[in-house]
Formats: sequence, structure tokens, C-alpha cells
Amino acid sequence: MNVSWKKVYTANGQLEAETIRLFLQSFQIPSVISQESAGVTFGFTVGPLGQAQIYVRSEDAERAEEALKHLENGTYVDDAIEQHLDETEEQDGTDAL
Repeated sequence: MNVSWKKVYTANGQLEAETIRLFLQSFQIPSVISQESAGVTFGFTVGPLGQAQIYVRSEDAERAEEALKHLENGTYVDDAIEQHLDETEEQDGTDAL
């Protein structure tokens, strides 16, 4: 069975790529990281050798892109944070944001 992959993100280095991979994993979106081997070997984080591409299955691409858009825009709020903000508002009668 062939799996079709789509690039959804370009990270600066392995650390950022792993962070994005784990973020996507939290949505049950499997992903893989591809980076030039010299960049991995020497730990580059800038330039073409430092870039790491994150790929997801084509059928997950739309969900992944939506989640990443919210992450990049600073508008991502998970359920636990939202619940905490709601509880804070109820306790002190103010808008937590």
C-alpha cells in the first residue's frame, strides 16, 4: 500500500522539527521529518542544510495545516487551557484574557 505524503512545514533545525512533529502527534497526526544528512550531522539550524521538512499523510494535510496555522498565529488554545481560563473568569468575575 502506497502512502502519499505532503509537506506541511519547514523548520529551522531538528529541535524545531521535533517540536512540530510532537505537536502534530498530539492531534493523532503521524508525521515524518526529512533533513539533509549534513545538516543533521553538523547540527545546522539555518540555511538550506539546517532546514527540516515535516511531512504528513495527504489525508491528514488539511487538519495539520489548520493546527499549524493556529500555532503560528498564536490563536491555538487547547481544551485544558480553555477550561482553566473559564474557571478563572468564574472565580474572579473578570475576563481572563
